[in-house]
Amino acid sequence: MSVYPVSAEKANCRVCGCRCKNRVVSYPSDLTDPEWEILRPEAEAVMAELRRGPGGRPMEHELRAMVDAVRYVTKYGIEWRALPVDFPPYEAVYAFFARWSARGLPQRLVDRLRGRLRVAAGRNELPTAGSIDSQSVKAADTVGAASRGFDGGKKINGRKRHVAVDSCGWLLAVVVTAACMQDRDGACPLLAVLRERFSTISLVWADGGYAGRLVIWARGVLHLSVCIVKRSDDVRGFVVLPRRWVVERTFGWLMRHRRLVRDYERRPEHHEAMVLWATVMIMTRQLARHAAGAEPHKRWGGDRVRPSPAQHQQAA
Repeated sequence: MSVYPVSAEKANCRVCGCRCKNRVVSYPSDLTDPEWEILRPEAEAVMAELRRGPGGRPMEHELRAMVDAVRYVTKYGIEWRALPVDFPPYEAVYAFFARWSARGLPQRLVDRLRGRLRVAAGRNELPTAGSIDSQSVKAADTVGAASRGFDGGKKINGRKRHVAVDSCGWLLAVVVTAACMQDRDGACPLLAVLRERFSTISLVWADGGYAGRLVIWARGVLHLSVCIVKRSDDVRGFVVLPRRWVVERTFGWLMRHRRLVRDYERRPEHHEAMVLWATVMIMTRQLARHAAGAEPHKRWGGDRVRPSPAQHQQAA
């Protein structure tokens, strides 16, 4: 039985012999029906924005099958050529991924879903503060020497992703650079993108690695206050620092997706798109749980849901 709301004869896929007409939910990364009900209007709205320009060839495959295929690659980190046969051909999936990435459509999806999550949490749709940090990841042999570097502090040869999140930990912006770039230097384009997209943000928290000229530059050029949250040397052991743990938790969410554990992308912008697609997966799952009335397991974005007392009684 097809998971799609239309029959195979009326499906969008017009490719003879393509199995995406009659796909069934087979993998944990596939969209469930509640998740698709949440993501479908947002994805179709983004597709409508894409069609405002000059007309082009319409999509021949199912939109849901395309999204499931990109989610499969993001979650399990396989090669594009290794996509299972029940997805559309990998050439079509990669073309879909590259076209959406080039036009910034994954970022628009993240913006739409983040606004809904913030409203569900009782906050304003647009954030007024955020946190920034960076993370170095090893690069595979597919990453060229021109876009990779060596992080002397972490002893990692690869790339570095600089992210900005809101106070809930939802992604605001991401910039990927070579790992040899210092945090302060990588934060300059990140804060510039953050200021361009969100005029409401006036305060950003960061760790001690961003202290110095970045604070002065952000205040004078971007009219943005960068507050440094320093670590106390008087306390031994692990201590959760206010505002800094939020972005670290976001990195923990992202590292659950194997495509982000190591950088395989030839182009930095494609790695940024993978980060955005992983964020879409996390946000869609969380919105579906809110719609079902389920309580997340202690923290936002978790993969486990705490069962309700009624579920315990039903299981018993």
